[in-house]
Amino acid sequence: MDEDIREDERVDGPGSAEAESGPGRLDRPDRLNRLDRLDRRTFIRVSALAGMAGAAGVAASGCTGAGEQDGSSEGGGTGGTSGAVGTGGLGGDPEALAADLRDNVYTRLLGVRPHVGAHEHLSSMGGSRMPVEVMEAMAEANRYFVDMAELHDAAGRRIAEIMGAEAALVSSGAFASMLVGAAGVLTGSDQERMRLLPNPTWPKVECLFQTAHRFFYDNVFGFAGMKLVEVGTRAEYEAAITDRTALLVGLAYIEHQTRGVPPFPVRHRQEHDPETLMPLEIIEIGKRRGVPVMIDLASNLPPKENLTKYLEAGADLVVVSGGKGIRGPNSTGILAGRADLIHAARMQNAPVNGIGRGLKVGKEEIVGLVAALERYVALDEEEEIAAWNEKARWLADQLQGIDGLEARYELNTHGYCDVELLWDEAVIPLSREDVGRLLRAGDPKIIYDGPGPRTLQLEEGEVELVARRLRELFTTGS
Repeated sequence: MDEDIREDERVDGPGSAEAESGPGRLDRPDRLNRLDRLDRRTFIRVSALAGMAGAAGVAASGCTGAGEQDGSSEGGGTGGTSGAVGTGGLGGDPEALAADLRDNVYTRLLGVRPHVGAHEHLSSMGGSRMPVEVMEAMAEANRYFVDMAELHDAAGRRIAEIMGAEAALVSSGAFASMLVGAAGVLTGSDQERMRLLPNPTWPKVECLFQTAHRFFYDNVFGFAGMKLVEVGTRAEYEAAITDRTALLVGLAYIEHQTRGVPPFPVRHRQEHDPETLMPLEIIEIGKRRGVPVMIDLASNLPPKENLTKYLEAGADLVVVSGGKGIRGPNSTGILAGRADLIHAARMQNAPVNGIGRGLKVGKEEIVGLVAALERYVALDEEEEIAAWNEKARWLADQLQGIDGLEARYELNTHGYCDVELLWDEAVIPLSREDVGRLLRAGDPKIIYDGPGPRTLQLEEGEVELVARRLRELFTTGS
């Protein structure tokens, strides 16, 4: 669930990552000139730190700091410092897209105004877009009836095969995966114990967390009936494992950043406290001490190797969001791992009448998730990331030459490139809250998280809308 930890801070506009990335404005003149360009070797090194597979391929797209000053972006922009945003850009029809944002199923049925999603895959902002082939699979699935138990079993087998797990199940999101996974750990296949949840009467109910791995949604373990135990140091962690410890939990994002905030430029990344346990270390401790380990992978895709990495290392359970990077239905999730624990979780997952009965998944969603996963593992990941980066570089180019504004093309902690916006409020009298509010209120409505707009979810034409609106905002102040 770490992909939505930032939701407790709400994505009301830019700047959600400032706690780790530092101030969001250029309040010192020296920051205007700090263009810390990354050479190829440095790029590959920091990409590896960010957990990216195939970093060399991503490096070819050139995350090198500030936007291209000579306007030579491979994205086909009109020039970085000319002052006008081109209408051609990366393709698509910005005017038609803007019109669609004003008149669509959301506005017609409910009066809700959609936005241009220049942000990560956030559940609170609608997750991700499902590809055409996923939507087609779901539409076809809608034509037929099917025994849901059979469908769940078959989908679990196929997902387990793809992920290299003993078994897997489909849940109604990563939160639900953690709920039924924790419940399965507590009860095993004992049906009497299942009926007692979330009020277990036996002593082995503790869920151990190191402080660095606590996150906004870890209340789910309490909902299942576990007692959360938190410790700080490595020595305290080992000492806290007793005959009452039922589960160890680790977060995958810890490998590339210290807090569960949206991705931010790697140049702002803080060093980990040497006491912080990495996920693979928690897995090793669990194996050595005989305690099951759950790794919350959630949205840490890419790289796609994460689907198998923690299972291969011996994690007993791995949680993955079905939406986000996989781009399946946002209301789906995956729990994969040990066959006995998945079986126990499955006994409590909808449509079975257990603690997860109310968290059901439709037949169309299950088919959509499997179709999305099949598509995801077949993707050329380097090519996909290069396309995101191309749009980000083009966008940074379009925002050059605005007095007081620096638009930097930067590698982020998730291994792809974004645009970081920094401005001198003495020249551009707007706070980050002002920018977020004005972007939301504008036409089109635009939302981005972190220190600047992201392009991984922008379709062709939308990046031009974002460039045009940002240039207008930082030039006119409204």
